[in-house]
Amino acid sequence: MTTTDSRPAPMSLPELAAVTARIADNVERVIAGKSDAVRIALITLLSEGHLLVEDVPGVGKTSLAKALARSIDCAVNRIQFTPDLMPSDITGVSVYNRESSEFEFRPGPIFANVVIGDEINRGSPKTQSALLECMEERQVTVDGMTYPLGDPFLVVATQNPVEMEGTYPLPEAQRDRFTARVSIGYPDLSAELAMVDSHAAADPLSELSPVSDEREMVAVLTGVRQVHFAANLRRYAVELSASTRQMPEVRLGASPRATLHLVRAARAAAALAGRDYVIPDDLHTVIVPVLAHRLVLTVESITARRTAADLLRNLVAQLPVPHGPRT
Repeated sequence: MTTTDSRPAPMSLPELAAVTARIADNVERVIAGKSDAVRIALITLLSEGHLLVEDVPGVGKTSLAKALARSIDCAVNRIQFTPDLMPSDITGVSVYNRESSEFEFRPGPIFANVVIGDEINRGSPKTQSALLECMEERQVTVDGMTYPLGDPFLVVATQNPVEMEGTYPLPEAQRDRFTARVSIGYPDLSAELAMVDSHAAADPLSELSPVSDEREMVAVLTGVRQVHFAANLRRYAVELSASTRQMPEVRLGASPRATLHLVRAARAAAALAGRDYVIPDDLHTVIVPVLAHRLVLTVESITARRTAADLLRNLVAQLPVPHGPRT
């Protein structure tokens, strides 16, 4: 059943749960033993945001991005960031056509439903900034012409820690565009042994088949937007973000955009849990992945080895949790 404008009708929660479970199971065929990272990736997808996967080389950052992309039958492009990559290599260029005597726009790899930006912090700051308009406004402007991007649109970017050689740290404005950041981490002994046994002979990515499609995902996203977010919890979400700006350990707190992403991610977490309403635990689940990468700590905090995640967990423990009816 579709709406009058030919867009799919909002998907019911049981159907939504079935679709997301299929996607999660599919991704975990490639990334075993990392259900928390897969869950945050799904929450980012359902909140119509963008995901930053940060970790050391070889732990499965690109595999997570590829597995998520291949689980949905839609347009997928991969961009390998290198120091000589130019902004036009991402957005596209206008080329002169001698036959028509006009310039024609040739779209770049950003024109896809899922875009994998591999090792984004190996690209120059100028190239990194080419993603800003695409990620926030879902459009590309080239030579004065604006071209809309598809729906759904998800950027999954991977990056190595800034201590690694040949990397450029993402500026604050770029990090703020990512809804969530997740680290995969090393697998435990049993998971790594299972990976050796099952992945040594063949690449599981090559055998991965889509379990959803573009139209179904549009219906899923429409269903997530219907999840109820009570007024007292919306205020609580704003208080969580605003409190980071008052912390003495933080030089730059969460932005209003971060608050919006926190609200959307909490709504997605509720839908993923099979509820049509948000509870405080949903905000607590997503606050570290959504806010930690946006905070800029003071030199004293860095010297004292304080982390943004620790500060946010302390904030959750100290700030009173609202109670009352879900209105």
